[in-house]
Amino acid sequence: MVRMISATPRSLLTTSLAVPFQLKFNGATIVESMAILQYLEDTRPDPTLTPKTPLLRARMTEICETIVSGIQPLQNIGLRSHFDSKEKFQSFAKYWTERGLRTVEDQLQSTAGKYCVRDQLTMADLCLVPQVYNGVNRYAIELNKYPILHKIYKSLLEEDIFKKTHPDVVKSEIVIEK
Repeated sequence: MVRMISATPRSLLTTSLAVPFQLKFNGATIVESMAILQYLEDTRPDPTLTPKTPLLRARMTEICETIVSGIQPLQNIGLRSHFDSKEKFQSFAKYWTERGLRTVEDQLQSTAGKYCVRDQLTMADLCLVPQVYNGVNRYAIELNKYPILHKIYKSLLEEDIFKKTHPDVVKSEIVIEK
């Protein structure tokens, strides 16, 4: 059994005090999105979350890194306390989210199919959905500026896994049976 916890009481945080999600597996705790995704890929490779070719895997990683390093940290509501006002934080987060989404849109020009990397659901798609959701719902990002990304996002939201894990559906804990 894999237990994923999305709640963040202080007792669940690492020393960085910045972990929004962690995975507990057989007594071991793994934190950070990419480490969790890689662990799941390594321990549950079917269906695979990575493309078969080295070039497409590299492109997938580029998209993932843009999202988890260039968008997500700057959307983090924990930054709000470092701004004089909520409006200044909102403006900051919106600017950096739009900049990151523009980069992802550019990356998708060479990789997109139904999903971020051709027609295979990959780690890039798993990284994309929550950040686009946050951008739209927290910062009023208009997805029409990003036609490829918008099309992919709409396709992903039609997939059962994203329907089941949508923020409107998910509570603080998800249990996945092995």
